[in-house]
Amino acid sequence: MRKLYAVLLGLFLTFVTAFAAPATAHAADNGSWSVYPASSAVAARPYFYLSADPGTTIEDKVVVANKTGQPLTFRLYAADAYNTARDGGFAVRTVHEKQRGVGAWARPARSRVTVPAHDEVTVPFTLRVPEGAEPGDHPGGLVALDERVDPGDGSLALGVQRAVAARIYLRVGGPTLPAIAVEDVHVTHHQPLVPGLGDSTATISYTLHNTGNVTLNPKVELRAKGLFGRTLLARELSRVPTELLPRQRVRLTEPWRGAPQLDWGDVTLTASAQDTRESGSASFFALPWLVGAVLLVVVVVGVVLGVRARRGRARRSALVPPSPRAAPTPSRPRSSPSARP
Repeated sequence: MRKLYAVLLGLFLTFVTAFAAPATAHAADNGSWSVYPASSAVAARPYFYLSADPGTTIEDKVVVANKTGQPLTFRLYAADAYNTARDGGFAVRTVHEKQRGVGAWARPARSRVTVPAHDEVTVPFTLRVPEGAEPGDHPGGLVALDERVDPGDGSLALGVQRAVAARIYLRVGGPTLPAIAVEDVHVTHHQPLVPGLGDSTATISYTLHNTGNVTLNPKVELRAKGLFGRTLLARELSRVPTELLPRQRVRLTEPWRGAPQLDWGDVTLTASAQDTRESGSASFFALPWLVGAVLLVVVVVGVVLGVRARRGRARRSALVPPSPRAAPTPSRPRSSPSARP
């Protein structure tokens, strides 16, 4: 059951960090409580934007605000961030998962905090960057987890734990390398049974991989070409993660409405971000089901007829006896001319 709670908790963490509407100071908010950085002397901060060299320590403060009419107790912990497999949204690890970056380096002064009704509590935290920390971006979050298990509506024997996280964008000093790759491009066609009777569509799937050490804001262009280099499709994709975190892979799909019913060509996806630009491609062969079935039948019939023809020729050759060889005609000895007396 604990694993199930962790899965459901992960879903809630994904929602509140990627889709929740921002409140004051762009706080992560689920309607009952919010988590956000303590305001500086200059202005409110939407997230924690931190920078440090390996071996240094940062001190900061996080605010947990209770919007309900009763006290709430939270477990407060730091967590690493990642891109969700579903759509590449920003999410953070659960309390039961292994932490390797910000989640292992940051420690709140209090691991549990009780916030009175309609009040807020400010908690200091320390982030110690180890000596051997890799340069570049290390995203994460500070999470306020309500450890109570919500039984839901009672229709299922499940429980849900809710949490809200304030994002941390940490950059460790050193060389930065933006790099991106487009991997495993595939095209799947969905053809009507009879050509011309129905829409032809295709699904283009690919993996967007941040191979560098900084967060990217990628753009992806899609181009499809058919026979003789005809351009069938050219557009910039909109369903792309706004933030692709370092070392993260996201599997994405793009629908292609009005795909050709009979064509042969290539699909190319080009991803660009900052100073990096890479492409990935795949070939496709569009063939309606009925045409494919007819061609298959023709091929099968042709093969069967060819086999039968070869067997018939071999059978006829076996039934016809070989012609006997003519006996050689004996040669007569030449008579020598008689000598005349």
